[in-house]
Amino acid sequence: MNLSSKLFQKDIEQVPTRNGYGEGLVELGQSNPNVVVLSADLAESTRAKAFGEKYPERFFELGVAEQNMMGVATGLALSGKIPFVSSYATFSPGRNWDQLRVSVCYSEANVKVAGSHAGLSVGPDGATHQALEDIAIARVLPNLTVIVPCDAIEAKKVTLAAAKHQGPVYFRLGRAETPVFTTIDTPFEIGKAVILKDGTDVSIIGCGQLVYEGLLAAEELSKKGINARVINCHTIKPIDKETIIAAARETGAVVTIEEHQIHGGLGGAVAEVLGANMPVPMEIMGVSDHFGESGEPRQLLEKYHLLAPDIVRAAEQVIKRKK
Repeated sequence: MNLSSKLFQKDIEQVPTRNGYGEGLVELGQSNPNVVVLSADLAESTRAKAFGEKYPERFFELGVAEQNMMGVATGLALSGKIPFVSSYATFSPGRNWDQLRVSVCYSEANVKVAGSHAGLSVGPDGATHQALEDIAIARVLPNLTVIVPCDAIEAKKVTLAAAKHQGPVYFRLGRAETPVFTTIDTPFEIGKAVILKDGTDVSIIGCGQLVYEGLLAAEELSKKGINARVINCHTIKPIDKETIIAAARETGAVVTIEEHQIHGGLGGAVAEVLGANMPVPMEIMGVSDHFGESGEPRQLLEKYHLLAPDIVRAAEQVIKRKK
């Protein structure tokens, strides 16, 4: 698998996933004249600003009016444009979920929704701005593809792929700097999970920045004689059933890890697949029915037990439950 040469080094490059989105938009602006970008007074924070500066005639600043922004995006999509809606995930798809449901998804409008500042790693902004429910409220909607890129390089790939995909797409981005551990050669395809490390004892299935913590955990587990498979399940919907079922069948135990509530997110999606096809012992790691709080990103991930040492413990526990 093509991963960073500095995968386990302390000086691995750290870049927010939202930066990959901004870079992808600028590239799309050059290659596709139908791409337009909408902002709800957060162009700088969501990294949509660079597109607006280079292509001002295709950039729409709608102010703090996320519900209206989704409606405008629908109109643009039905007129043949490819609109990218840019805001914080707590506001989009949070505040404008009704418009996403009825205007976009029911109409199958070709709208792309970028929800930035998702998860606990928003940090000091605190609970009101830490989207921990967005995967759940997005993946329940018919016709909506849901993606969570693992690093900035993959976020750019997601942005480019979303423009080519016909139909509504929601993808989740982060504020904090996180390790860039994939490369331009690492495979990415909507709906196809990526096995980053093979293994036979337990499968660690993650999305977003915590995929990297899964790799760190697998490295530690190997020192204990445990061979862990690590899967980047970037697409939550449509989920890659084949890869997940094979992982459960071949390793006999599964740990999921996500920066989201344990209800309705990646863990729930994986459990739905395995419950119907290949039941095995499973641990779902995430935020356990709590709101977030203010703090530095790393401190919060440590408090809510979402780092590599926590994954190691979960893996050891779930292996003990194997028959």
